[in-house]
Amino acid sequence: MELFIFGRFHARPDNERAVENAVRDVVAPTREETGCLSIHAFRSMRDSHLFYIHSRWESEAAFDIHAGLPHTLRFLEQVQPLIDHPLDVTRANLLE
Repeated sequence: MELFIFGRFHARPDNERAVENAVRDVVAPTREETGCLSIHAFRSMRDSHLFYIHSRWESEAAFDIHAGLPHTLRFLEQVQPLIDHPLDVTRANLLE
């Protein structure tokens, strides 16, 4: 069953560029992973501190592998001190 991931990242003041760079840096290698069907990064039009990552995976197992890869772990280490909230990542299934 496909899995959808929604990640929300609200940058602390003066950390917008660093969050944007971290988000951009993790998207390309993730897109190349086996099991990643798509991944896109977004910045809010109304809140310049707010970023999102949306990805679609073949399965939860594929995402679990992704979660342990070096580029993912590096991203989490980089972004967590730059955001003003606990890590906010939601795993979801498509309603049909």
